[in-house]
Amino acid sequence: MSELDDFLSTTLPRQVAAEEAMHNGDPGPRLAMWSTRDPVTLLGAAVPNKRGWDDVSRTFRWVASRFSDCAAYDFELVAAGVSGDLAYTVGFERSVVAIDGGPVAPNVLRVTHVYRREDGEWKIVHRHGDAPPADQSPPPPDRTG
Repeated sequence: MSELDDFLSTTLPRQVAAEEAMHNGDPGPRLAMWSTRDPVTLLGAAVPNKRGWDDVSRTFRWVASRFSDCAAYDFELVAAGVSGDLAYTVGFERSVVAIDGGPVAPNVLRVTHVYRREDGEWKIVHRHGDAPPADQSPPPPDRTG
């Protein structure tokens, strides 16, 4: 098994489960996926940029409090790579979720995560999420990068 395959097979299922929990209002699993060692950064889709574990973790708790009634969550991996103790994933998060008590509705974000290996475990150190342009259709998955 390649280093990339090992990374994806151990880390991605945990991250998908963490994001499902987040979309149901539980930030705990996402918080556990993240490094508490600086630097950590967040360029969120609906929040100002955050830096440092205190700001990032506080933001995740707030974001989770806005989500409820997740009817579906899917992560489409577009690209991923591993080099030494750093790794990344790029993809699309698709969910059907209520935000701020509104109706359950589809939501799509394109997201990039950067991971750092800490004590033998991959931890997220950066997330960038934003809404894709209206005319953008996602490219087919590519696991070579």
